[in-house]
Amino acid sequence: MTNEEILTQHGPRESMDYDVVVVGGGPAGLSTAIRLKQLAAEHGKEISVVVLEKGSEPGAHILSGAVLDPQSLTELLPNWKADGAPVNQSVTAEAMLFLSETTGYRTPNLFLPKCSQNHGNYIISLGALTRWLAGQAEGLGVEIFPGFTAAEVLYNEAGQVRGVATGNMGVEKNGEPGGNFQLGMELLGKYTIFAEGARGHLGKQLIARYKLDEGCDPQSYAIGIKELWEVDPERHEPGLVLHTAGWPMDDKTYGGSFLYHMEGNKIAMGFITGLNYQNPYLSPFEEFQRWKTHPNIRWYLENSKGEVTAKRIAYGARAITAGGLLALPKTVFPGGALVGCDAGYLNVSRIKGSHAAIKSGMLAAEAAYAAVTAGRAQDELSAYPESFAQSWLYTELNKSRNFKAWFKYGLRVGTLMNGLEQFGLNGAMPWTIRRDKPDHEYLKPAAECQPIEYPKPDGKLTFDRLSSVFISSAAHEENQPAHLTLKDASVPVKVNLAKYAGPEARYCPAGVYEFVKNADNTDRLQINAANCVHCKTCDIKDPTQNIVWVTPEGGGGPNYSEM
Repeated sequence: MTNEEILTQHGPRESMDYDVVVVGGGPAGLSTAIRLKQLAAEHGKEISVVVLEKGSEPGAHILSGAVLDPQSLTELLPNWKADGAPVNQSVTAEAMLFLSETTGYRTPNLFLPKCSQNHGNYIISLGALTRWLAGQAEGLGVEIFPGFTAAEVLYNEAGQVRGVATGNMGVEKNGEPGGNFQLGMELLGKYTIFAEGARGHLGKQLIARYKLDEGCDPQSYAIGIKELWEVDPERHEPGLVLHTAGWPMDDKTYGGSFLYHMEGNKIAMGFITGLNYQNPYLSPFEEFQRWKTHPNIRWYLENSKGEVTAKRIAYGARAITAGGLLALPKTVFPGGALVGCDAGYLNVSRIKGSHAAIKSGMLAAEAAYAAVTAGRAQDELSAYPESFAQSWLYTELNKSRNFKAWFKYGLRVGTLMNGLEQFGLNGAMPWTIRRDKPDHEYLKPAAECQPIEYPKPDGKLTFDRLSSVFISSAAHEENQPAHLTLKDASVPVKVNLAKYAGPEARYCPAGVYEFVKNADNTDRLQINAANCVHCKTCDIKDPTQNIVWVTPEGGGGPNYSEM
């Protein structure tokens, strides 16, 4: 049964009206809501704000490295330290290593450009900060609805966004309403702010509908896979920020890693793989596992006898919007705006996006507040992109606009040119490097590529996907339609498997996609949707763009506690 048929049979939906509806309870969405309420309090006004969060609670789906530049947090909440924000471990040391298979070369800190320096920053759990921000928002009167997915954008007759509808609950696998069926609700706003994170399900639709990316470079993404480890105090250096480039990536593949020493004898480590990679045999998950075996990395997880004594306590993965300023779409449209990674404000040269998410949310909030209090509704918040263009965030992103594009010439050339641009010229390169195709178009046919043989996991230092998904606490209601949909069910076997050797079985970090044999020895794609950690990689990298990620029932997905 289609959604239209469900509405005909069970509708109409109940609705609730607000001044501003915010879709997504991450740093960008919560900062939008907080700033709106702050402005209202400063001017003695009333403004109603609601935040929809698809996770079971704010922070449940949040995953980042993360090193936080506190600049925008301080602008938003100047007393954050006294108010108990979980931002405690300052950066005390940093290192950049270029790895070969067995050795590593450290770049002298003297030659690290400003974008790679982290003095004054903090190593944090972004999930914990998000939960704290949610508390601050609620304290100001923001309504937060966790476990509610924004499944549909609502438009008025003039084509303006008038709000969103939440997903129906209790729909069974066959698409029919079950015994506990509950129709979704409409949340209507004078303005709707979309803060869904990278490759937002609704943000993607809005970009296409309003042609917001016209004239921009195609957006570029990476997948970040992260593990949290508890380590021996003797191998723990609180405040150390370590990044690596090189092995196990080849010169044509963009990628790198991070290893952040948090408080409490914990190390956050992760691996970033650009989703414009070419070889369909490459597995970002396996590359991450292999990277941990490097002598310079495994040292932190072993004792003096070479035995792994550290304990892996969490796992997760998330796509990263990494195209930068040149791929940033128009961020406003009739009735709403895009903020944070839904738009693509991450500064890939700094490996940071949280400060940009907070700042963009603040800028959008200021524009929305002015519009609402002036009696406007559902027009374009043009003041938002105008204020961004005058902000320190624009200046920062403009300096790094070429960073990702340089790597299309390979690791060595990219490193050399970024070194020249960021260290020698402080981001003031007189020309701009453009990109001309999306990530999925870079994948080559399997016949043109060399298969990659990955070592088997040992269960101590390296692991398989399923044991990893287990500690992500991913959970979905089993008896619901799959939220990983195919435009054409024949394409995975006829095209992806035949031409590209079935890359979805490798680029997914959660074992969702699996090619299995039928009784007659033919192949079929099995989708294990319950494993999904909502990273969105499949929606981005599928070479035929046949996979479409849609929102599952509210509350489903990973439940990250410290990520």
